[in-house]
Amino acid sequence: MSKEFASQSDLTDKTITFEQLSAHCWAYTAEGDPNSGVIIGDKFIMVSDATATPAMAQDLIARIRTVSDKPIKYVLLTHYHAVRVLGASAYIAEGATEVIASQGTYELIIERGAEDMQSEMERFPRLFRNAESVPGLTWPTLVIAGGDATKGEVPGKLTVDLGGVKVQIWQPGYGHTRGDTIAWVEEEKVLFSGDLVEYEAGVYTGDAQLEEWPATLEALRALKAEAIVPGRGEAMKGAADVNKALDYTKRWVETLYAAGKEAAVAGMDLKAAMRHTRKSMDPIFGHVFIYEHCLPFDVSRAYDEASGIKNPRIWTAERDKEMWSALQD
Repeated sequence: MSKEFASQSDLTDKTITFEQLSAHCWAYTAEGDPNSGVIIGDKFIMVSDATATPAMAQDLIARIRTVSDKPIKYVLLTHYHAVRVLGASAYIAEGATEVIASQGTYELIIERGAEDMQSEMERFPRLFRNAESVPGLTWPTLVIAGGDATKGEVPGKLTVDLGGVKVQIWQPGYGHTRGDTIAWVEEEKVLFSGDLVEYEAGVYTGDAQLEEWPATLEALRALKAEAIVPGRGEAMKGAADVNKALDYTKRWVETLYAAGKEAAVAGMDLKAAMRHTRKSMDPIFGHVFIYEHCLPFDVSRAYDEASGIKNPRIWTAERDKEMWSALQD
């Protein structure tokens, strides 16, 4: 267990890639840092996941301006974690008029947005170097109602016409959070998954619904995407590589939750649960970016859910540190 808290020692800038995936779809990725997606229509532009700060968002805006002068009208919050959403004000300053989120995400902002903001700022000092540029919480202007598709409920769906390309926005099921929302460009078979899908990077599950997540991944697989912008990791091109990312995430979630259930049944404390989980997780995933940051939060959540705590407990900056300290050898 690393004594350096979360990502406080990760201070090296990553190499950013801005690449075109199809006629209208682009991926903004950075070696395991949180990704963003861009969909450029003939009339408007949509950004999926807004980056951690307005200062950071300016880099993405500058890259967009190398390929299009169309107005950035829409910002999609695929879910609510500070590293994904607090840059939204930069796009609003550029003229964006709609910040879109699911009802579940909106409820999470009310329930824990302020705590999440403080918690993540302390976990990720590099990503929040310009925290003073953040004006406060990001609130949606357009909320999509609807239920969990994996439970037979009808998900709310919004179709946005950017001019020459239509984007379907909907909630495929619970997973990384209870508010996860995707952007799907069906005509070009490009999926913007947010943190429902990761590849060769840590899968953060601190606020997850682990039991439902695998079914949600299968709902995404049924789309038969030919390109995907995952929450972390490189953009995946071709059906085989899309499935590789889905399989990677599913294996992480199922391996983690199985260990959590075993630990709960055995009555282990959290430190013992961590040692037990490492036996199955380290050999498979121990090499990937942000693994040591994610695993303590993931084990905590897996143990909680396996113990019957369905609604994830709120992470505060204080709880973060207490948990981290409790796991030190």
